Parts: sequence; C-alpha cells; structure tokens
Amino acid sequence: MGRVAGVVSRVRGALPTAWAVTWQWVLIAAGVACAVYLLLEHANTASVVTAAALAALIVGVVLTWSVPLAIALMAAPIAFVTERLALGGADLTVSDAALAAGFGTVVLLGSRRFSPPLRAMLWLNAIYQFSTLFTVIANPYPQNTVEWFHAWLLISGALVVGWGLGRAGYARLSAILLLAMLALIAAGTFATAALNALQGHGLDAVYPVWPWPMHKNAAGGALALGVFLAYARPDWLGLARRWTVTLVVAFGAALLLTQSRQAIAGLLAALFVLIVRRGAAGHAVFITILAVPAVVLIVQSVIEQFASGNEFNSAYARLDWMREVYALWKLSPIFGHGLRYWYVHPWAHFQPPQAELEVAASAGVVGLLGFAIMWGGFVVVLWRVAPRYGAVALGAVVLRITAAQFDLFWVAAQVSVPFLIAGICLGAQALAVSRGEGRYWAPPKDARQSPSERRAAARRSTAEERRERRLYDLAHSSTPKG
Repeated sequence: MGRVAGVVSRVRGALPTAWAVTWQWVLIAAGVACAVYLLLEHANTASVVTAAALAALIVGVVLTWSVPLAIALMAAPIAFVTERLALGGADLTVSDAALAAGFGTVVLLGSRRFSPPLRAMLWLNAIYQFSTLFTVIANPYPQNTVEWFHAWLLISGALVVGWGLGRAGYARLSAILLLAMLALIAAGTFATAALNALQGHGLDAVYPVWPWPMHKNAAGGALALGVFLAYARPDWLGLARRWTVTLVVAFGAALLLTQSRQAIAGLLAALFVLIVRRGAAGHAVFITILAVPAVVLIVQSVIEQFASGNEFNSAYARLDWMREVYALWKLSPIFGHGLRYWYVHPWAHFQPPQAELEVAASAGVVGLLGFAIMWGGFVVVLWRVAPRYGAVALGAVVLRITAAQFDLFWVAAQVSVPFLIAGICLGAQALAVSRGEGRYWAPPKDARQSPSERRAAARRSTAEERRERRLYDLAHSSTPKG
C-alpha cells in the first residue's frame, strides 16, 4: 500500500508540470480537429480558407501566453482574405473576423497610449462616423447599422491593430508576414495566368483562383501595395536590397497580369508621394520612365473600350452605373439612402464604382462632407509625420484613395490593409521616439529657403535612413572570395 500511495503522489505531482507543457498542443490539436471538420462538412474553397484562417488564429491564442499580441500578428496577413466565413451561414469575411480579433487583442493586451499622429487620425475617422450617423437614423434597416460599425473597424480598427504591433516592436515581423501573404497571392496570379495560357486565353486579365478566388482589381490592389512596400524598403523593415528588388519584380509582373488599371494608377500616385516626401530626386527619373508607358497604356485601353462600341465592357458599364447613382442620389441628397443601400433598395442592386459617389448616395451631402474632411485630414497629418515613417504610411493611404476614384471603395481588405500598414508605421515611430531615436513631426520648412535649398534640406533629412540602409546591405552581403 505504501508503494501505491507513493506512486499516486508522484503522479499527482507530475500532472501540473505535464499539463503546463502539453496544454498548448492540446489546443492546437483541437484547432486541427475543427479545421478537418470544416473540410469534411463543406469541402469547398471557402471552407479551406476558413479552416486555415481559424487554425492560424488558434495558434495565435495558444502563443498569447508567451507573446501577448500573437493573435494580432496572425491577423495581419489574414486581413487580405476576403472569403466569407463558412461557419453557420455567417455573413462575415475572414478578414473582418481577423481584424476584430486583432483589435480586441491590442485593446486588452497592447499599448493604449496613442501617439499624436494616431490620435489625430482616429479623431478624423470619428468625424466621418458622426457624419454618417444621420443616415443610420434616417434609414433604419439592419445592414445600415451593421455597416456603420464595420466602416469604423476597417479604418480605426486597422489603425489600432497596426499601431499595437508597431509599438510592441513587431513592425518588421508584421511587414514580413504581409509580404509573405502577398507573395502567395502573386504565386496564385502566376499559376492562373499559366492555366489561362494553356486554355488559349493568354492575353486576358487574370482573375486568380488560388489561394482563393479573387477579382482582378482585388488582386491588383493587393499586389500594388506589395510593390510599393518593397520599393519603399524602409530601414526598419530590415530586408536586404536583393530581396526587395526580387519582390518588386515579382509583384510588379503579377500586377501587370491582372491588368488592374486603378491599382496601377494608385501605385503611381503612391510612388510619387514617396519620392516627394523623401526628397529622392534621383528616383524621379526612374519612376517617370515607368509611369509614362503605364499611363499611355491605361489611357489607350480606356479609349479602345469606348471605341469598340461594346456597351457591356467596364468603361460603358461604369458610365451607366454613375448615371443611375446620380439619379438615385437626387431622391435623397441630404442624408442619402443608407450604408449598403443596394442590399435593400428595389432597383439599385450594385455598389457604386467610385468612392465619392458611393458615399454621396449612401450618406448624402452630410456624409460626403465628413468623408472629405477625413481624407483631407489623413493626408495633412501623415504629410507632417517625419518621412522615415510617414512616407510609407502616406503612400499606402494615397494608393487606396487614388484607386478608389475608379473602383469600389468600401471593400474589406482593400480598405483595412493600407490603414494597417499606416498603423504599423506610426507604432514603430512611437517606439523609436520613446527610445529617443527621433520625433513625431517633420521639421517645418523655412519659407525663406529657395527651392534648391529645400531639396538639399530634404536630402539631408533622409541621409540617416540611407546610411542605415547601406550599412544593413553591407552587413548582409556575401563575403568576397580571395
């Protein structure tokens, strides 16, 4: 009996230690079991993506014990996934669920002492939210109320998630995860293009079917962000030049395969902003060489669509939609017809293909005024931020609003990811300022300086960043033989 009691005592003493080691693997196994159930229950592309996203978030939950913001880290790349959740018929995208989970994690476990630039952007978004509150009251239907909260999550929620990651020191890891997901999208674009070529559709625009089905403009917008982020190559990203050049070429080639004109226009605007903010005059010639043929091709393709006489192509369709939206707006010009009105309106069953038109029809003149204040304020705030961080944040935001002049605006991933990047930049800046390595706002320009003196001052302001980048390249370059 004494031996049995000793064994029982030792087992009881070992159980807490064993459970402390194995509980993480138990949760991961449960996540895998849920994923397998989804695959066997639905067995389609949406369920595969949902299962993978769910497994990633469960891994984040497990790692939260040692890495408090693990869920937010996992949510960053998942923000690109626009597939609908295959759970109980929920009308929610995977990116929305990931963003909400990341937001909750940052609010509970991250830093909430927001920097002045982030606070300014959150207040600007609050102004827009207040301006659209009138249409929520004037048009009481469920989709209107739900979209009001959803729009706030896409902008302020994404800013807070990015801020939490950057402020906690995960700016580089977050950006690398985003680039890895973009590399996956680029690979899917190339694979779809190869399949189209085998089927005799080599010159058609590519709509990627893997890793999940995407519209060409959705894939193009994501790839344009990838080109911009890799080309900008901020020093805090910590990637060697050979890697970023490879990514720029790969993402750029995939972007051209999608033939997304609005994404290309947005990318050119973002690159222009990057050059102006950094004062990199030498890059202006390179960008101009790329921009001129791109603009010519875009204009030529639009002219060809109008000259074809095909009333069902994208150019003619957009004109018809804009006429219908304008006629609809005149019926309720002050407060609009409500957010996501095309779900409930008897004859307008399409989302307007232009940002300001969509806001005017949804929220009226009041909402459009708030939208203009918000976006104008975003540009002003990020323009004043020190270029080391503000240039990338401003470029990502400008890319989105430029592309939205020719396409849908309130689309989950296309809105949230640029603000996620902006939040990462502002969080990384706040971390650097807390360490005494910089300041929030760029130094004001002296009005008495000549243009040449201003350009020289801009070059001096970015000399430290270029020097750090060269040192990083030298440290990670291969050792010469002999």
